[in-house]
Amino acid sequence: MDTTCINTVRVLAADMVKTAKSGHPGTPMGCAPVAHVLFSQFVNVDPKESHWPNRDRFLLSNGHACALQYIMLHFLGFQLSMEDLQNLRKVNSSTPGHPERGHTDGVEVTTGPLGQGIANAVGLAIAEAHMAATFNKPDYPLIDHYTYVLLGDGCLQEGVQSEACSLAGHLKLGKLIAIYDDNKITIDGSTKLSFTEDVLRRFEAYGWHTLSVSDGDKDLDSIQQAIEEAKKVTEKPSLIKIYTTIGFGSENQGNEKVHGSSLKEQDIVQLKKKFGFDDKKDFQVPSTVYDYYHKRAKACGRIREAWNQLFSRYSEAYAKEAQDFKRRMAGELPDGWKETLPRYTAKDKPQATRKLSEALLTQITTAIPELVGGSADLTSSNNTRWEKAVDFQAPSTGLGNYSGRYLRYGVREHGMFAIMNGMAAYQGIIPFGGTFLNFLTYGWGAARLSALSRLRVLYLMTQDSIGLGEDGPTHQPIETLALARATPVMLTFRPADGNEVSGAYLVAMERKNGPSIFSLTRQDLPQIDGSSIEGVQKGAYVIEPASDSNPDVIIVATGSEVPISLESVQILRKKNIKTRLVSMPCTELFDEQSLEYRQSVLLKGVPVVSVEALSTFGWHKYSHAQVGMTTFGVSGPYKDVYEHFKITSDHVAEVAENAIQYFKKHGHVPELFPQFRSCSKDIEKT
Repeated sequence: MDTTCINTVRVLAADMVKTAKSGHPGTPMGCAPVAHVLFSQFVNVDPKESHWPNRDRFLLSNGHACALQYIMLHFLGFQLSMEDLQNLRKVNSSTPGHPERGHTDGVEVTTGPLGQGIANAVGLAIAEAHMAATFNKPDYPLIDHYTYVLLGDGCLQEGVQSEACSLAGHLKLGKLIAIYDDNKITIDGSTKLSFTEDVLRRFEAYGWHTLSVSDGDKDLDSIQQAIEEAKKVTEKPSLIKIYTTIGFGSENQGNEKVHGSSLKEQDIVQLKKKFGFDDKKDFQVPSTVYDYYHKRAKACGRIREAWNQLFSRYSEAYAKEAQDFKRRMAGELPDGWKETLPRYTAKDKPQATRKLSEALLTQITTAIPELVGGSADLTSSNNTRWEKAVDFQAPSTGLGNYSGRYLRYGVREHGMFAIMNGMAAYQGIIPFGGTFLNFLTYGWGAARLSALSRLRVLYLMTQDSIGLGEDGPTHQPIETLALARATPVMLTFRPADGNEVSGAYLVAMERKNGPSIFSLTRQDLPQIDGSSIEGVQKGAYVIEPASDSNPDVIIVATGSEVPISLESVQILRKKNIKTRLVSMPCTELFDEQSLEYRQSVLLKGVPVVSVEALSTFGWHKYSHAQVGMTTFGVSGPYKDVYEHFKITSDHVAEVAENAIQYFKKHGHVPELFPQFRSCSKDIEKT
């Protein structure tokens, strides 16, 4: 029966890629034995309730091999039909070219960019350890499952993998089992060309338990025994290296030709004959294969039902904890948490927005226990560690425990971002992580996947402009916010004071289906008279105390440039120039507002000047003239740097006057919001 199941996977994978006219048949064909052993004996998932909390998590880190995952989910009875397999890589199919979370039933995370999946798996394993330490009670092992991840040579060459796996070894994540498909082939050819390191020794140095299986093509017993041995090691994650033959059964097996293109027609014919299938028929699955996997699915269903009974007893014994567990897994926030958000008046002392964020975290982390955060070795700069925080560490180290909620990521920005994606995908945890805004692009591959996967992840990015000062252009972000703002689903906040920091957290926390970037200052900023938590929810709003009716000019600013612009308003008023000041902490939220509201803020027929100490790219959408950066920064005290680039109240006032005169001369102020929508189809509203 095992042989029939395995060969069915191989032939189906070849048919799927042939029908799609693109894809990757080689790895599914080579890894069929590994997948069969995993899903028939180890991975406990129930297609009738695909999100039950104590299921095992399976991730396909080498997401190009998605045909393999889709086939296994189909066999088990997830919501993937034979027609779905036949529609691999077609528009609106349930079987896209790489696995996508929320798109395909049974897929835990979005993978494809190599290395991301294994890093996500570390996040899932962290989440499992944390949730178990938080909710398990004597005789009630509510959370007690494994995270399995399949990865290949490509994943092991990506830097994000190294960052995440190094941390996993340090954290002693014994419930994480990675299976390395060592087929010795990449797109360019043999791994002898570029990848000859001893992977197992590297992982041993990380603190992992390692094993090896010499024949992954046929030796099912050794694969099974290796996984069983890995499960026995509880204080180390495990890496099992399994030698396989890519494209097993093809005339080109063991060759890069089977990696990323369909098998030739005659090759598929011989493949089917070799494995006992009708060479004139496509997409054949013997009924015995369905029977075998449906039997396995029923067994997993009984495991899930037993867990449901356990949770029922747990609910009686620990009613409060059970209610909190259900709330967290549903992604709902606790009642009353918004009352903990700090509010400020203009009389409160100036503070950097990173410090205001720290004060807010100290307030809301008690009210929202699912907030779990950390920093990439910049805790004191990012101000991400709240009072009374306990570190998430292996209990045996004496540095903390698994119920701790503060993660020391080390200097691993990319790994941190990818790990947060895994934690968010687990459910029950809202992760946040801190580094300098300029280093957002160090981990951009993972940040982009936060948005694509619609995960509630909070990026607390400090030292957010040329206001960083002395560290100079290597650390001063210029283009970074333009990139974030151009990314679908992602929200980008640049708050100007304490109320706007609170407003940014309010929106980010309540938004279940997308990440948020917080752009926070190093330098102190005054509390603005007229700033508003509620105003942030609309993306931009008028600072009324600093605004005149029937203005001659509008100044729109973000973050640290709002107080600069406030001074500009005062300069202009002395010249009898009526001015309106608009704070725009989130351009994306402003774009979501009605045309009527947007035109009530940025009035038709009135020149608008934007002010932001980052790139002016993108500001032409909201303004007629821009004060900002068009070059990289310079090193120096931040006030001198602002002066150097003329991002000052005097210069802003001068630009505003020039804009008024220019449009008076030309007799017309162009509209900022045309009535026509974007050409791209607005498929769904975030």
